Amino acid sequence: MIGRLNHIAIVVPDLAAASNIYKDSLGADVSIIHELPDHGVRLVFVELPNSKVELLHPLNDSSPIFAFLERNPMGGMHHICYEVQNIYKAVESLTRKGAKILGDGKPKIGAHGKPVIFLSPKEFLGTLIELEQV
Repeated sequence: MIGRLNHIAIVVPDLAAASNIYKDSLGADVSIIHELPDHGVRLVFVELPNSKVELLHPLNDSSPIFAFLERNPMGGMHHICYEVQNIYKAVESLTRKGAKILGDGKPKIGAHGKPVIFLSPKEFLGTLIELEQV
């Protein structure tokens, strides 16, 4: 079902400073800042030859990322995103197998303008997993 690794997401306490570390210290290409009100985040993508790193920061204190940052003030890895060919078939298959899809269980549009879902880390070895339709 899962395909290529799309990105690894890291929550950061300061998005501008984190972007600069990737640009200046590591010489990476970093995207413009994207705001996703439906997900409660501001983010940038660090472009790599074979994948991306997503740097996340909360939009406000009601963001789920805000709670993560309160528990981990220095930030840290938040989730890993895999690509799937058909998100709706993936949801159907996962639901049939008893997997817990977070939120209302329906895909929402993610940072790349494509449907995404998140899977409970309790069922996936302690890792929050995002699936994104290609």
